[in-house]
Amino acid sequence: MATNPMQRKARNSFLLGMLLMLIITGAIIAFLILQLTNMKKKEKEEVAAMVQVYTLNQSVTSGQVITTDMFSTLTVNKSTVPANATSDLTVFQNYALQDENGNSVTTRYEDGVPYLYITIDDNDYELIQDNGRYYIERNNNRQYINLSEAPLIAKVNMQANTVMTTDLISQGEAVEDSTRKEEYNMFILPTELVTGDYVDVRLLLPSGTNYIVVSKKQVEIPNIAGVDSTDTVSMELSEDEINMISNAIVDAYKIDGAKLYLNKYTEPGLQEASIPTYPVNYDVLQLINGNPNILEEARNALWNRYNATDSNGTQTQAEQRTNVIDATINNDPEQAQSNLESNMNESITNSINTRQEYLEGLSAQAATTTTN
Repeated sequence: MATNPMQRKARNSFLLGMLLMLIITGAIIAFLILQLTNMKKKEKEEVAAMVQVYTLNQSVTSGQVITTDMFSTLTVNKSTVPANATSDLTVFQNYALQDENGNSVTTRYEDGVPYLYITIDDNDYELIQDNGRYYIERNNNRQYINLSEAPLIAKVNMQANTVMTTDLISQGEAVEDSTRKEEYNMFILPTELVTGDYVDVRLLLPSGTNYIVVSKKQVEIPNIAGVDSTDTVSMELSEDEINMISNAIVDAYKIDGAKLYLNKYTEPGLQEASIPTYPVNYDVLQLINGNPNILEEARNALWNRYNATDSNGTQTQAEQRTNVIDATINNDPEQAQSNLESNMNESITNSINTRQEYLEGLSAQAATTTTN
């Protein structure tokens, strides 16, 4: 049947409208599919960017031991926290402050003051620190406790909900106000010593007498132009330890054949710090006693050690100082003084050369960066 022009025009307009509607609908559907795809992609990216961090569930003060119960975990976007909050979580993941029998150490607050407690055989005991060692009072006797690893110590005051990083904690010892990073180039270093190792500083005399000067210090080896120094190490020391090492250096320089060396711990997380045995010079002890930067407990510990008898109960450290070290030095005082001056000058020269190598290395790196 023939259609008139008006009907044909209406039909064409209808078909054109349907076509346009289909095109617009298809465009909207394609846009929605694209948006949905982008949303899913963004969701996947956000999920991939989520990381687990460790936070404090209570406030701590500088120098306070951090126990496992103080940690909480939180899942956050890694862009919202410092990079070092996620770079090395093993320190916190593997941390469990316990004794060697698996009894956990926790923190309790009494009148706002934190105390360490350990539960043994369903009984709670306060864990007390004494010169780097821990003990409890049990049946009116002091019972020393060996921890499974060195405790984490807060370097600074931190509020609850602080995101933990390795820069905020040290392991094994509190940081005192007098703590400084000291650099030495006169120690004999172990062949396999690397940054992060824990060591004792020891003084070995020609007679075979071997003294522990300071114990369980973490070392850092300076890196000069990409190469570790062969003779220089640095370590964080308190004021009394700086004086102790200084005295030992002088003794080692004065005595022919004396050896001042570092002795590395094999399992620092499990091994307790050695008890220092080196008898300082009385003048140095007096200097330490009058130094306001040295904690009272450290002064008392040094004086008690100086006047205590050795393990055989035969002589005090003061007597060892007189009979062993001073006697050797006084046997030929002129030679001892000559040795001291010569070795001191050599150490100073080595320090100047090492510093010069370091600066030259920095200049070379800067020149390379500029060229690139």
